Amino acid sequence: MSAGVNGAVSFWYADIGGVPGYRAPLPGDRDADVCIVGAGYTGLWTAYYLRKADPALRIVVVEKEFAGYGASGRNGGWLSGDFGWSRERYMATSSRGSVIAMEKAMAGTVNEVIAVTEAEGIDADIVRTGNLQVATNRAQLERLAAYYRNFAAWENGKSVDWLDAAETRRTVNVHNALGGVMKHGVARVQPAKLVRGLAATVERLGVPIYEQTAVTAISRGRVETTRGTVRAPIVIRATEGFTAGIAGHRRLWLPLNSALIVTEPLPEALWQEIGWQGRELLGDMAHAYCYAQRTREGRIAMGGRGVPYRFGSRTDVRGQTQAATIAQLRAILHKLFPQTQGLRIDHAWCGTLGVPRDWCTTAGLDRETGIGWAGGYVGLGVGSSNLSGRTLCDLVLGRDTELTALPWVNRSVRKWEPEPLRWLGVHSMYQLYRIADRREDAGLPHSSRLAAFADRLTGH
Repeated sequence: MSAGVNGAVSFWYADIGGVPGYRAPLPGDRDADVCIVGAGYTGLWTAYYLRKADPALRIVVVEKEFAGYGASGRNGGWLSGDFGWSRERYMATSSRGSVIAMEKAMAGTVNEVIAVTEAEGIDADIVRTGNLQVATNRAQLERLAAYYRNFAAWENGKSVDWLDAAETRRTVNVHNALGGVMKHGVARVQPAKLVRGLAATVERLGVPIYEQTAVTAISRGRVETTRGTVRAPIVIRATEGFTAGIAGHRRLWLPLNSALIVTEPLPEALWQEIGWQGRELLGDMAHAYCYAQRTREGRIAMGGRGVPYRFGSRTDVRGQTQAATIAQLRAILHKLFPQTQGLRIDHAWCGTLGVPRDWCTTAGLDRETGIGWAGGYVGLGVGSSNLSGRTLCDLVLGRDTELTALPWVNRSVRKWEPEPLRWLGVHSMYQLYRIADRREDAGLPHSSRLAAFADRLTGH
């Protein structure tokens, strides 16, 4: 059984009437105070906060496709405010207190995003809820317990509860669930609604968004495009998973693929059996983990890595994914919810997320060149991009604030290896993860050493 629609950017656009028409392209050379490359969450949040802070700034946003074409319009809809990177790596150049401050700032993005959507009249199907992580075998339960202890040991601005097997299944009836951890203070969103609403807000504030404008080079004071050159003393690179497509940036951030499927709407009787009445964000503790949400109209959207990386840092064509990836995601759906086996899969799609070599997100501004950046979110961009926008706003305006002092600001990260090494490394890592997951499902009582080796292989 194949998906009804494969690609067409994402289901989230089908949910709101289809892929939008294009805005006008850049009408030739022009000058600006700030040029933002990329009209996804990062670029739009940056434009929003800059415009609010200084309405006199001449801001230009250029976008190769349309606003929200990339991960911003394709993700799993997790407004989690999570800190999913290595605390130790940030602490190596800062302190425990600085990392705690960063965690709290990330957690605060949930309330901030919701506050802006309410103030600006953006309807993004936002529901405040929890994030339920489940374990379905003994090895996963071991990792879940360690995850719970580690989370509780940090002052991260969120509360967390341990759920036994019965409590987990009463919340969401995941097959073979042995336990769960519920993090509070998160929200579910419809990604395309959020990014389209944010783009409309930025335009309403007087910031032009030029679409169909492919950037060919970024340099000091210049953004060269297929439609002309923008001259600006400040240039913000907000291209996340598409960064490798810019000249000179091929090995900077790896474009990691993630894919989703969405079911037909479930009948009410099936929802009564599954539960999920709180619309929680749902994930598991497998090494090749999944992420899911219950949508506004009662579908299940299930995501995972699929084919994780295309040789040469290539990206997809308008979200079309492989048949094997669709089959893998359907298998995960049926494993967690066997009662969904008769359901139709209405849509499948994929996108790319940016991964720095140390798997830790960064934001910054080089004062000498005037070039700023933010991204490498490794799948946590819905909330993190909001913090990026506020941080970049402060950096551009020369403000010395709590945000500009956070340890992710102006971090230096080495580049990824040349091909074929990075292709071999990433594919080997995920193949080892899948083997480890199969061994654990077969009864291995502890985390597979193969997964630990996979992490060391790529520095994950």
